[in-house]
Amino acid sequence: MTGTPRGASPGAAAGTAVETHCPYCSLQCGMRLAGRRTLEVRPWEEFAVNEGGLCRKGWTAAGLTGHRERLTTPLVRDRATGELRPVGWEAALDLVAERLGTIRDTHGNDAVGVFGGGGLTNEKAYLLGKFARVALGTSQVDYNGRWCMSSAASAANRAFGVDRGLPFPLADVEQTDVLVLVGSNLAETMPPAARHLDRLRARGGRVVVIDPRRTPTADRADVFLQPVPGTDLALALGVLHLLVAGGHVAEEYVDSRTSGFEAVRDSVASWWPERTERVTGVAATEVRALADLLAGAPKVTVLTARGAEQHAQGSDTVLAWINVALALGMCGEPHAGYGCLTGQGNGQGGREHGQKADQLPGYRSITDPAARAHVAGVWGVDPDSLPGAGRSAYELLDALGTPTGPRALLVHGSNIAVSAPNASHVVDRLAALDLLVVCDLVLSETAALADVVLPVTQWSEETGTMTNLEGRVVLRRQARSAPEGVRSDLDVLAGLAERLGCTAAFPTDPEEAFAELGRASAGGPADYSGITYDRITAEQGVFWPCPATPGEAHPGTPRMFTDRFATPDGRARFLAVEHRGTAEPVDAGFPVHLTTGRVLGQYQSGAQTRRVRDLPDTGPFVEMHPMLAARLGVADGLPVTLSTRRGELRAPARVVATIRPDTVFVPFHWLGVNRLTNDALDPASRMPEFKVCAASVVAA
Repeated sequence: MTGTPRGASPGAAAGTAVETHCPYCSLQCGMRLAGRRTLEVRPWEEFAVNEGGLCRKGWTAAGLTGHRERLTTPLVRDRATGELRPVGWEAALDLVAERLGTIRDTHGNDAVGVFGGGGLTNEKAYLLGKFARVALGTSQVDYNGRWCMSSAASAANRAFGVDRGLPFPLADVEQTDVLVLVGSNLAETMPPAARHLDRLRARGGRVVVIDPRRTPTADRADVFLQPVPGTDLALALGVLHLLVAGGHVAEEYVDSRTSGFEAVRDSVASWWPERTERVTGVAATEVRALADLLAGAPKVTVLTARGAEQHAQGSDTVLAWINVALALGMCGEPHAGYGCLTGQGNGQGGREHGQKADQLPGYRSITDPAARAHVAGVWGVDPDSLPGAGRSAYELLDALGTPTGPRALLVHGSNIAVSAPNASHVVDRLAALDLLVVCDLVLSETAALADVVLPVTQWSEETGTMTNLEGRVVLRRQARSAPEGVRSDLDVLAGLAERLGCTAAFPTDPEEAFAELGRASAGGPADYSGITYDRITAEQGVFWPCPATPGEAHPGTPRMFTDRFATPDGRARFLAVEHRGTAEPVDAGFPVHLTTGRVLGQYQSGAQTRRVRDLPDTGPFVEMHPMLAARLGVADGLPVTLSTRRGELRAPARVVATIRPDTVFVPFHWLGVNRLTNDALDPASRMPEFKVCAASVVAA
């Protein structure tokens, strides 16, 4: 589509500034885009989340448009030469539908898989899940958000009965007394949020940062603790032990608003400070000081991020910190409690509306008969025709091309060749497929492996909703027309569904798709049925749940759990957990911990940001402490070889005093480090252990 969709802002056609949102992280910062041929990013001061502030990535986001590597025609791999050749859209869609149909007819519905992304709009995520389950009839659908927030989501569902990253507006943290950041480097990953730390400290509050690296976020902290990677859970157990032993548990709150405390109290009895020090590397005196700080604060907020969550015990780690917040009586209280700093732009909405293996729209369980009946009614299909739960993201990829796994895969909004754990193995599995179809803006590392590549619109060329880390549903508006030859993912899904003989509706108008999403979500935990494009525009975002109500409109829910939690009895649940250690301990052959993460100038797999001229493209590097560098005989900037049991990476050393001497760090924005990461999975969330594995480093 090259025209202006019905859901686009009038400014897109008139050439005036269009109010929209950044294409990157879960803040979904507001911005204005001006210009026709060349877009210019301008501040949107009135939008509450960022008040006009943007990070370097946001200010340069217009650099994503008009790039010379932009795909503008479908590509099909020539079987004779092995090269990708341009073809027309109708021929490409005909080919994909024919091959999907043949594979499905020969091997069954689950021989086709679908892989989505946490950057897709709510409309795309919703219709992608519907396409998988209705047009294809497959259970094999999941998305890359499984590798982002799933451990926090699993923990929140178990503890509170519902998962919304932040159950309060982010600005609330300015009014807390102590803010504990566990595994978060928000000063680099979402810089406009760092102003809340500064305002908190300006009014006398304290910031605690827990991270194996002293990051720019830690530089803003009053207290910095530097545990061994993979031991955040043990640190929480040690802190809770001291709160219990010191009589600092909020007994009245625990009695009236929670259940299960006795088992948790007993489970932390042996986590005295000296044991905590032996496991975490955090001095017993520092553990005591943290417990005292929390015990003396009227309001405490705990926020976790990927550093705590991307572990084989990620769900339990989050539960351990939720237990701390509950014991202090904070969850559901004003300017206090627990929250998750969601990562991807639509990491929240992306897991609510159906592209996750075990969920239906509205954050409903796919195993719930009532949920199946409701959603099937909206879709106009028999509930019994809907497949059950499928494989999680990594398990889906691991099964590709095997006798019992999918033989075809459709990828929307994900660069899995770079972002998957144990990525070399994943690339091997992709090569074993009979058909790989990738929808992307550019020839990403994953698209380069595909049999068919379909060029799709990007953020400024389409309209759609996103749900930010607060549960605030916002509207990205189209600011310019897509290049000729490019179509929306919604057009792709509709075209394939029609060719596959599916009679269910697949709207290509985003506002129509959102209205259907609202009906499908009605009555679910993430109820969007009272949200419309007009309301989002008028209110600068609407917080879910926001059910449709007769008479006066529901106001939305900026703050959750003020009266009751979303559990059947209205009480939050304490859940006892135990530290088991990392899936891959260090040993003589692999004596250092490898951890991964982001840097300021790049985002996710880098498929977008590496193509923005004004952003630094340093390539991967191996960050290490001077003590480790001295042992290796390595100087800053010299090449080293980093190895794990899955592969090796050659990159320059970056010698800094801000990382633990037993740990190395590599950013994951470039092809390389995820060939080394561990694919061990959390048993509850199915999150891989990206954040720690055993490694060795030698001078190259």
